Amino acid sequence: MATITGIGGVFFRARDPQALAAWYDTHFGINPVPQGPDDTVWMQAAGPTVFAPFPEDTEYFGRMDQQFMMNFRVPDLDAAIADLRAAGIDVTLWPQTPEMEAVGRFAHLTDPEDNRIELWQPAG
Repeated sequence: MATITGIGGVFFRARDPQALAAWYDTHFGINPVPQGPDDTVWMQAAGPTVFAPFPEDTEYFGRMDQQFMMNFRVPDLDAAIADLRAAGIDVTLWPQTPEMEAVGRFAHLTDPEDNRIELWQPAG
């Protein structure tokens, strides 16, 4: 069996790839793909990563035609929400349920091309 050591990248189509890459850089600090030897690639912190296929009729991703949702770990969900809202981005804190308290806290937003994003502050 081949062993996977982590996520090597997230690749998806965009109407305006440069503008969308700049949005992710501005709001999440995710560097665009390096274009030269002096550019740096985004480095993620070690931590939990969930790989979870969902039922094809899930409403969790927002739009029914959306095939994926990115989930980003954050150390301070409240601070992330405040920063995004200060930038004029609509963020919805996901309702906390007793079942999810052991997993952490979540918020949802969409990028400029209407891709659903989930922010996750792991419990503990």
